[in-house]
Amino acid sequence: MNINRDRAWILLAAGLAMATAHIPAAVAESSTASPDHSLSPYFFIEGGDPKVDHLPLEKTDVAVDISGVIANVTVRQTYKNEGSRAINARYVFPASTRAAVHGMKMTVGDEVVEAKIHERGEARQIYETAKREGKTASLLEEQRPNVFTMEVGNIMPGDTVKVELRYTELIVPTDGTYELVYPTVVGPRFASEGSTDSHDQFVASPYLASHRPGDAFSIKVHLESGIPVSKLSVPSHAVNVAWTGKNRARIALDKSEAHGGNRDFILDYRLAGGQIQSGLLLQRGGHHGENFFLLMMEPPERVQLAEIVPREYVFIVDVSGSMGGFPLDTAKALLKNLVGSLRPTDTFNVVLFSGSQYLMAKRSLPANAANIDQALDVIDNQRGGGGTYLLPAIQSAMALPTDSDRSRSFVVITDGYIAAEKPVFDYIRGHLGKANVFAFGIGAGVNRYLIEGIARAGLGEPFVVTGPEHAEKIARQFSTYIESPVLTHINVRYDGFDTYDLEPASVPDLLAKRPLVIFGKWRGAATGKIVVTGTAGSGRFEKTIDVSGAAGGSNPALEYLWARTRIADLADFNNQLSEDDKATVTKLGLAYNLLTPYTSFVAVHHKVRNAAGDAADVDQPLALPQNIN
Repeated sequence: MNINRDRAWILLAAGLAMATAHIPAAVAESSTASPDHSLSPYFFIEGGDPKVDHLPLEKTDVAVDISGVIANVTVRQTYKNEGSRAINARYVFPASTRAAVHGMKMTVGDEVVEAKIHERGEARQIYETAKREGKTASLLEEQRPNVFTMEVGNIMPGDTVKVELRYTELIVPTDGTYELVYPTVVGPRFASEGSTDSHDQFVASPYLASHRPGDAFSIKVHLESGIPVSKLSVPSHAVNVAWTGKNRARIALDKSEAHGGNRDFILDYRLAGGQIQSGLLLQRGGHHGENFFLLMMEPPERVQLAEIVPREYVFIVDVSGSMGGFPLDTAKALLKNLVGSLRPTDTFNVVLFSGSQYLMAKRSLPANAANIDQALDVIDNQRGGGGTYLLPAIQSAMALPTDSDRSRSFVVITDGYIAAEKPVFDYIRGHLGKANVFAFGIGAGVNRYLIEGIARAGLGEPFVVTGPEHAEKIARQFSTYIESPVLTHINVRYDGFDTYDLEPASVPDLLAKRPLVIFGKWRGAATGKIVVTGTAGSGRFEKTIDVSGAAGGSNPALEYLWARTRIADLADFNNQLSEDDKATVTKLGLAYNLLTPYTSFVAVHHKVRNAAGDAADVDQPLALPQNIN
């Protein structure tokens, strides 16, 4: 990634805070600014007095309630106008790629306004009209499945405005480990000049010179599982854990992490005996009288195959500016472990990319000692610099000649800080052939949308490596997935259980050891059986689930999760949606009260509070992700 420092607005120690930069990924910096000044998230307003026009995002409080495999998350953001005039604020913030955002409310003083879902253009019009009329209003829009913008209009001097959003997500374990990720910062994105897509405009957000956010951050998690928890850790932050039972715990940030909103919050836990929570959940009579189900079925045990097919690996490695230092050191450690574990029958190649590309060989080389040493020398000599041109690198890698008797895998290693994700997904999907694409995200605030999208388009697996110390473990996981898939050729049959609108429509192979997950709707009685068949390492696999023994009838999250899954299939990873698909996504968002690329939440306070209508527009500057230069 290329952070254009020469064109950035300058943060001055004398009291200027942050310029509302309108260039891609601008970073404010100064060699003379003291730490106290550079950490302030206050705004510089053109034509105004920065000493009196102060509006920080004061704090973000997150409450997570995990019950079984479903997490319900409430995010509360507090804005305070400490200046002398009315202000309209805009703030870019991240969320989980799996989040089904289904509610928002705004509190002004003692009055609470529940937001309503509208078509995106209509919501924008309602918000702009309310601003012109002098009413306090808020607007929540999706820019990416994991990047949202919040706008709050007509915040009067002395006002404290609180905006709360609610979402739910499914937590699916991998290799017996459950992982909750709460992203806290949107990393700066590299974008080509001239993008006119309204969904790309967030890349112009200004950034603080510091990695330390100015706003306070807190997160509290209440975990309750149906099976006792055997191990719990938070590798990303210092926390305090209070156990209230073998299957219940409360986790809260330590006081030392009050400004820990510069990296993903990651909670990992395992259940006793390596078990996973599996089974069938039912919801009867949702908002539209529909019935929903969720099937999570435990996969068979992994069996090592006796014969390993010769493989070709093409490693596509990001050496751009944002990878300089810690991320590139981590990528080097990962690549050394991956290349060093190749079999003598394998072949491999390395493509390095930033603003240009470097190809190690015109054709993949045998994985012998001399060629592996050559690759390691290439890796060791890299220094991060330049823009992040990922798509041309993937195009070059996929154009390399290959042997028909080899199983081919492309391995992308990057922090993912680009704005043009969907063209990458489209190209991979359209040129995959008989290969798989695996994506490794590097760093503490990875663009998980890109990493997960690459793996999904390439029928591979996503991995995230937060530090060099994890490289060896993650490399071993990758080798295991490649060499011994858990379950292939999966087929699901419904006997006596009337189902429809299934997600996914066809079930992909399971490379990682994680549950088979299927959402759907059902009619009539909750009877019959679900039969799952496939091919495991030990031979034919078959498992039957008795519908009449399913849990529940009252699982209100299921309709949100079903709709979010269908929206993801239609919109998240497709660059060119048809008008019919856009209409379908819009209809789903309106019907199920969900934030989508084409539906937004808007809340308007009924009182005219700024009759003069002279509020200044400002952007909330963001902290850089930890360890990003």
